[in-house]
Amino acid sequence: MNNSKTNIDIDKTLDCETAHPITHEVRLKTKDILDTDTLNETGKKILLVYPQYPNSFWSFKNILRLIGKRAAYPPFGLLTVAAMLPARWEKKLVDMNVEKLKAEDINWADMVLISAMIIQKESVKEVIKRIKCLNKPIVAGGPLFTTGWEEFTDDVDHLVLGEAEENFNEFLNDLNSGKARRIYEVKNFPDIHKAVVPKWDLIDKKYYNSMCLQISRGCPFNCEFCDIVRLNGRIPRIKTRKQIIDELEALYQWGWRGGVFFVDDNFIGNKVKLEKEILPAIIEWQKKRHQPFLFNTQVSIDLADKPELISMMVKAGVTTLFIGIESPDKNSLEECNKLQNKNRDLVSSVKKLQNAGFEVQGGFIVGFDNDKPSIFQSQIDFIQKSGIVTAMVGLLNALPKTRLYQRLKDAGRLVEESSGSNTVSELNFKPKMDRHTLVEGYKNIMRTIYSPKEYYQRVKTFLREFKPPFRKAPKFGLYHMKALFYSLWLSGVRYEGQRYYWALLLWSLFRRPTTIPYVIGSSITGIHFNKLYLQGNK
Repeated sequence: MNNSKTNIDIDKTLDCETAHPITHEVRLKTKDILDTDTLNETGKKILLVYPQYPNSFWSFKNILRLIGKRAAYPPFGLLTVAAMLPARWEKKLVDMNVEKLKAEDINWADMVLISAMIIQKESVKEVIKRIKCLNKPIVAGGPLFTTGWEEFTDDVDHLVLGEAEENFNEFLNDLNSGKARRIYEVKNFPDIHKAVVPKWDLIDKKYYNSMCLQISRGCPFNCEFCDIVRLNGRIPRIKTRKQIIDELEALYQWGWRGGVFFVDDNFIGNKVKLEKEILPAIIEWQKKRHQPFLFNTQVSIDLADKPELISMMVKAGVTTLFIGIESPDKNSLEECNKLQNKNRDLVSSVKKLQNAGFEVQGGFIVGFDNDKPSIFQSQIDFIQKSGIVTAMVGLLNALPKTRLYQRLKDAGRLVEESSGSNTVSELNFKPKMDRHTLVEGYKNIMRTIYSPKEYYQRVKTFLREFKPPFRKAPKFGLYHMKALFYSLWLSGVRYEGQRYYWALLLWSLFRRPTTIPYVIGSSITGIHFNKLYLQGNK
């Protein structure tokens, strides 16, 4: 991976010490005037900024532009917040992953809203610096600020922490009365029935590979390293049938056709309501609209125990599942409280889902206290045997406010704050295993599983198990032509491992012709992983 500092387009005329020598006291005075006067008028101008991601496992920066896209997903949280702003206010959204943040954008605005995840922290700092230079009030929220707000109290005017349905309206009311506080924290996890349809018209759909939709929040499990319990709680809250259909319809009417990511922490957190109410509604809507969307989402491995739920998800159009496998070592699973993964044959569970028609993606971790040097080969063996093509393996990191963070802090083992990316060879704590052994073992996993031989072997293992349901073929267009061209040219001619690519393509052509689209898609994503892990980006 490239170094963590992102490549922000900073206008040289915006240097704070030369262009805008404003003291902190003067800035606060200007802000107060803006709050009480300008913001109480109609026609307020709100700029929403989504900072840049570094090149990482899920960014797919190495390949998206080849097929005419600029980012995998849009800033779903900011689009939702935008829909909560007064309708009469003017709104502009700049996603720095698809376009540059310009000085005129900031100058246009009366106030700037920022949302970000931890991995975007370096970009956030640069964005805040630019906005402060132009003396604009900043409102910040999202996971980065909710779990690490202490770092930003001197730079951000208002922090709206947690889920917006709980406190954002309170902030807006206080703002309009000139009494806005510095920090707004949630008292409870809000009623998800208050959630609104995102304001999709603020973005250009052509830049994105997939859209997003949320059905539920929260996860019933309590893995030690995960911050979901802190952010969204352990009791899954699920939207109504009408809410979900309204959101699907909004995407459809907006003109979207293609992939949709259900961003739920655990899609099957509330299995009963999902099976009896939500999935039947989605199936009915998809049939009515001639299946315009295919879905991917995140689930726990216990889905493999629910054949009826599996069948309904396939009928609804769910094609891809991300599952936190974490480790094949039962002691490490117990250590991190991943109890739902214990006492089961994990490979068999994965294959059961593949047989049902899902592509299973997996998350894996090394660096648990119970891990021994043998864990590196064990992870490689499991990943290859399971046919999990997209395997996100990371070094354990302690995210802020998690139980792991607190345990390591109490033990004096924390070294620094996490970068938010567990796919780089960085540790923010003192591991039990020798640090050099751990880091080099992790690097060896990535070099191995994303080398052409092992990668294409894993694709073939998956395709042997995969039994996709019959679905109408998508309309063949420029997107698919580009994908086919770059697959043949880059994977088949330009990059190393051509013989493994052609062997798989020919096997698919003669033995499983319906899987050729998966070979094409896997070869393109393989280019991203090859560059990320084998060509010096780490």
